[in-house]
Amino acid sequence: MDKLYPKARSHSLDAPDGPLAEHLAVFEGLLTNQGYAQDSVRRHLLLVADFSVWLKRKKILIEEVTHETALRYLHYRAHYRCHRKGEGYALRCFVQLLQKNGIVARDAPVAQTPAEKLVNEYALYLHHERGLAATTIRKYRWCAHLFLTRQFGDGTVRLSDLSAREILNFVRHEAAEHAARAQAMTMVLRSFLRYARYRGFIKFDLAAAIPWVAHWSMASIPKAISPGYAKRALASCDRRRPIGRRDYAILLLLARLGLRGGEVVSLTLDDIDWETGTLNVHGKGGQESPLPLLAPVGEAIADYLKNGRGDSESRSVFLRINAPIRGFRTGAIKFEVQHLARVRCANAKKKLPTTAA
Repeated sequence: MDKLYPKARSHSLDAPDGPLAEHLAVFEGLLTNQGYAQDSVRRHLLLVADFSVWLKRKKILIEEVTHETALRYLHYRAHYRCHRKGEGYALRCFVQLLQKNGIVARDAPVAQTPAEKLVNEYALYLHHERGLAATTIRKYRWCAHLFLTRQFGDGTVRLSDLSAREILNFVRHEAAEHAARAQAMTMVLRSFLRYARYRGFIKFDLAAAIPWVAHWSMASIPKAISPGYAKRALASCDRRRPIGRRDYAILLLLARLGLRGGEVVSLTLDDIDWETGTLNVHGKGGQESPLPLLAPVGEAIADYLKNGRGDSESRSVFLRINAPIRGFRTGAIKFEVQHLARVRCANAKKKLPTTAA
């Protein structure tokens, strides 16, 4: 650690104390590999060093450390220091590192509520019987869990007691809160209630009682980026910078190959066959489709991989610019693509479509 901080060292890093002291160097390596800046690495190390001193004062052994212990420390720390963004995440990562290396025991599994148990069974059905993609299943899980907890809380789930009126009231409430989310929610509810009938939990087709939720603000929006907007967005990418090279390649995949945001997220280094000039795209339902890697698209990806992506343990083609350096989540890439396209087309005369990703 002296090499990393030759001029600005803290006493706690100079001579760390407590049961966690000998593990700081390993944590430093993890943070560095994830792309954190030196100042951020130092701040997180100081946090863990202070946590270590607190453990020693409380006479807590390292094998007794859990995520709950870390939360107790953060609560104590809040009394004498302002909370800084990322502290909770840093301690979670450190405890997970100790668990992964077998230094502390993994947290005991939390008992599932009846709603969680049913949602997990539903997710398995979606995977094995319907063949839905993992990202889609996560959305369905979230919606189904929200519905069940609103209706039954943590108690016993009695789907046979559900009435069409209760379902309608739930949909109306969601529509009033957020029309776009309610639109997705109705689709999931139909799927879940059909599953419930398939399992024999309900006798009647309650899915038929769910109305379609209109979302008129999205009705006239085109589904793809027009050539004019795509040309402006591509021209505005500063390809001298890593982020510009990345954005340029992403926009080409959207505009030239017609990929969706989720398909961009799923691209890995193994999906590119440079010899045959093909790209293996992971679509909905786990289906894989080879697409021709057009020369401009291939050149843009190669330029990003060589001059913009940097070294990473992640196999994802496109990585975040800020730490932790890793692949995008589906929701994040949609936001990123929409944001970069709006910024790069700010001088357009009409609103950019929000479904570009």
